[in-house]
Amino acid sequence: MGTQANAHIVWDWNGTLFHDNDAIIGATNAAFAELGLAPITLEQYRALYCVPVPKFYERLLGRLPSDAEWELMDGVFHRYYAEHRVRCGLTEGAEGLLAGWRSGGHSQSLLSMYGHEELVPLVRGFGIETHFLRVDGRTGPSGGSKAEHMVRHLEALTGVAAPERTVVIGDAADDAVAARHVGARAVLYSGGSHSRASLEGVGVPVMDTLAEAVAEARRIAA
Repeated sequence: MGTQANAHIVWDWNGTLFHDNDAIIGATNAAFAELGLAPITLEQYRALYCVPVPKFYERLLGRLPSDAEWELMDGVFHRYYAEHRVRCGLTEGAEGLLAGWRSGGHSQSLLSMYGHEELVPLVRGFGIETHFLRVDGRTGPSGGSKAEHMVRHLEALTGVAAPERTVVIGDAADDAVAARHVGARAVLYSGGSHSRASLEGVGVPVMDTLAEAVAEARRIAA
């Protein structure tokens, strides 16, 4: 990566820019039903969710799912989610924040663990693709960490801020782990997949709105 005076944000998608909590919890409960597990509430999900995802299932099953169980649950999850995501929209204020960051002379990109082939048309459909230097979704198996994807994402960018002036904004502890892995900073948003309580132990700033997250990103990247 090159360096320049301005800061760079790497945005997360699910639960951060894309407010899909209802689709996520519905898909999770559809997957649980395949193994006869009782449904959980959004509050329970936000308190227990972790990456890699099989570890999340272990918290509820009392054991890691078998390979066959994981494959079954993962397939059900993604089918349900694909059907129900159409009712979901951008997080309140997201579009204006993207436009404002860009007009302020800063750069931004999007890295998600949602499948790349599904992600790109979804982002394009909201008319926000032009705000990003790059949009990357997951390639390869689902359920893992974002850290190695972050390495490849930043290596593919040119002319953006050095890692210490790059801030990852996401809703999961794993976003902070991925940021730390590449020497970047992180700000976490409490309105997505993790509760504020579960995020506060990560050791990075936690904000309740995306506007606050962007303001904090601007401050720490200064």
